[in-house]
Amino acid sequence: MATTVFTIANQKGGVGKTTTAVNLAAALADLKIHTLLIDLDPQANATSAIGVEKQEGRSLYGPLHGDGSAIEMITPTSIERLALIPAEEDLAAAEIELAQMDNYLMKLRTVLEPIRASGRYRAIIIDCPPALGMLSMNSLAAADHLLITLQCEYLALEGLGQILRNVERLKTANINANLELGGVIMTMFDGRTNLSRQVVDEVKQHLPDKIFSSVIPRTVRLSEAPSFGKTIFAYDKTNPGALAYRSLADEVAARFNLK
Repeated sequence: MATTVFTIANQKGGVGKTTTAVNLAAALADLKIHTLLIDLDPQANATSAIGVEKQEGRSLYGPLHGDGSAIEMITPTSIERLALIPAEEDLAAAEIELAQMDNYLMKLRTVLEPIRASGRYRAIIIDCPPALGMLSMNSLAAADHLLITLQCEYLALEGLGQILRNVERLKTANINANLELGGVIMTMFDGRTNLSRQVVDEVKQHLPDKIFSSVIPRTVRLSEAPSFGKTIFAYDKTNPGALAYRSLADEVAARFNLK
């Protein structure tokens, strides 16, 4: 089966993007779907959240500059069927350096092509920095589907329009004509507030076919798990956040025929 590349992006930080990338990847692996998680954020939060030590020279920084291959950077994790390409601080320099290269928006797509061609992974999930800079735009150019994490608050809705406009620009410029909005994942939902429910309802009205029915709740345990280098499943498998990410993985697997 072909490899499907997802990028999880949002120009706003603190919206559950990395938490979603890590736990969705782990949940897909648990469904026996061979998955590769790529940490493209110089802060390397996804790398540490999955329990892998940051190592100099093990990120995509080198391959993006033509030094080494992405396949060489693949690192095993403690989770069966889940591999990782870690991040490191050097990726911050790539934000500036990529802009000075030819075909600068296509670098990541080119770097990932051998991994796609290898057929080793059914799903590739890219975790982006919390900004629409060069690395995030490269991930959009390399992806089949964009998954947007959206915090259940009104300011988040403004950012949704901005990122969707960027998708359309990439498509009309023929940078990635096949890029599609794969879905919107509502995060940090607080069922005790009217605001959370209103924001979910508004997104349902605007994008009824794209919003996932699995909504990620706001829980302390979800926030704590990364500091222990664990997914929510390893940290507290009965937590409502764990149940929500399992449900989301089922939806993603079904929507994109990953099984």
